[in-house]
Amino acid sequence: MANFETVADGLRFPEGPVWMSDGSIILVEIADGKITRVRPDGSKETVATPGGGPNGLAIGPDGKLYCCNNGGFEYLESNGMLAPHGIAKDYSGGRIERIDLDTGAVEVLYKSGDHGCVLRGPNDIVFDAHGGFWFTDHGKVDYAKRCHDIVGIFYARADGSFIEEVIFPSNNPNGIGLSPDGKSLYAAETYTCRLMKFTVTAPGKVAPDAGPGGPGIPLYRPAGYKFFDSLGMEAGGNICVATIGECGISVISPTGELVEFVATDDIFTTNICWGGEDMMDAYITCSGTGRLVKTRWARPGLKLAH
Repeated sequence: MANFETVADGLRFPEGPVWMSDGSIILVEIADGKITRVRPDGSKETVATPGGGPNGLAIGPDGKLYCCNNGGFEYLESNGMLAPHGIAKDYSGGRIERIDLDTGAVEVLYKSGDHGCVLRGPNDIVFDAHGGFWFTDHGKVDYAKRCHDIVGIFYARADGSFIEEVIFPSNNPNGIGLSPDGKSLYAAETYTCRLMKFTVTAPGKVAPDAGPGGPGIPLYRPAGYKFFDSLGMEAGGNICVATIGECGISVISPTGELVEFVATDDIFTTNICWGGEDMMDAYITCSGTGRLVKTRWARPGLKLAH
């Protein structure tokens, strides 16, 4: 296992880490419905309180924070481990939010029904070089009703003027990322534990001709009882997928080979981002135990669009 330093603990299911130029990390605490800034010394401050289930985060071209809000989960807690479990009793609807980092003001940019799109549980987000963003909708599981949402992958503009479901259906996609050249879109499916690759043909468009299953081809799938969560991209094009069950990060090459597996000590290892001058400081959310940890990565992470 890599040598990890705990940056902060006591977080309530942290996810969506974003490295900021001042060395802080902005992340969500899904179980508390809030967004938190973690300083390098481990101190924490609340940035905003959108409620529901804030999930994936990204900085947009306007310098504001864009948030996938899944509307909320129920949780199970035992032996010091927190785990999401089904749809929240007070589920508040899936949405995309824009947050002012200076004031904490939360604006709903897109909600379910806008432009004919159904949003159930928006999960993760990545901006492209054109100022638009891709995001996954992971959907919801309702155990009482014995149902599981059929969901997709969306593209939207940052100004609130356009949203479209580009890929449907998708098998409960979670993490999403773009290759360094922007020509490949990757999505990690949780329950199938597949990493999918789509060919981007234009902003918000993917090639439809991958095969009989629709757009996208399965790039990698591990053996065993595992689940994929969010992902991050390395500068060289490797895809780093948080892997639940195996506890760690699966590093997968653009050709679908496992480069390495970086083990952690948390079964709910959910996301990764990079920072520092050389982009080789990796920050990983260990959500079950409520920690943000840091380690030196073998290769630099990809500098994001904004």
